[in-house]
Amino acid sequence: MSHTPLPRGRHGLSRDEVRDSQRARLLLGMAESVAANGYPRTTVAHVLKRARVSRESFYQHFSDKEDCFLAVLDESAELLARTLATGAATSAEPALPRLEHVLTTYFTTLSEQVPFARVFFVESYAAGIPAQRKRVEVQERFVDLMVAAFADSPEWRALPDARFACRIVVGGISSLVSSALIKGEPERLREAAPRVADLLRHLVAPRPD
Repeated sequence: MSHTPLPRGRHGLSRDEVRDSQRARLLLGMAESVAANGYPRTTVAHVLKRARVSRESFYQHFSDKEDCFLAVLDESAELLARTLATGAATSAEPALPRLEHVLTTYFTTLSEQVPFARVFFVESYAAGIPAQRKRVEVQERFVDLMVAAFADSPEWRALPDARFACRIVVGGISSLVSSALIKGEPERLREAAPRVADLLRHLVAPRPD
């Protein structure tokens, strides 16, 4: 999700293209600044330096630092939602192989988009209830995906509350991601998909009579 700075001098871009480029670079600049400094210590000046955009242009797009941060959070939430949708739409495989593919896509994306992942999983707590609601919305999409994937599993349906079980698994995945990002070890997320899939395999394996 990198964005190339506008060329100096005459560039032939329309006004809308310039505005779109500025906004995209400001969002990336905010994500990178927050990932580096934490939300409370990030200033508009940090964002401007990374985005290479003027202060006047910043305030044409956002009312203040929080407004920009919430826009980054929206971008992060959409990134994760698109990732889940892409992973889920790949095939009509059985539940576990399909979920393992979703998990692989999910963890790989997070390991490659660290600033946005850190905004969503770590720094969003600093932005209060609106930011946390966005987290819950995306996690519920993940829960919905798991519920649908295991809909034909007798073992999963036999659980006292299958949706609650999915919430527990998704919450655990969120905690795993947050821990890796806080420790500065996002590359370890790539190793997580087969391990989580193996855990789910044991959970839904047929029980001996």
